[in-house]
Amino acid sequence: MNKLIAGLALALAVGASGSSAQAGPWCAFYGPSTYNCGFQTYQQCYATIMGAGGWCRPNFFEPNAGAKPSGRKARVSRS
Repeated sequence: MNKLIAGLALALAVGASGSSAQAGPWCAFYGPSTYNCGFQTYQQCYATIMGAGGWCRPNFFEPNAGAKPSGRKARVSRS
């Protein structure tokens, strides 16, 4: 009975802990189905694939994750 209670407590503890992981704007692809989209910059991605091989590309799984600025500056109101 103690093992059952301990197992349930462990299952609840593992299930209750949330994850705040978020995808970054860059993904490292190591093969057709192996990738990691946790990079904030191209340099981080590139440093990771240098030793393992692969390629980096913008994250197309998340909408607007790889969005680039339009190059326009916001207008400043001079009032």
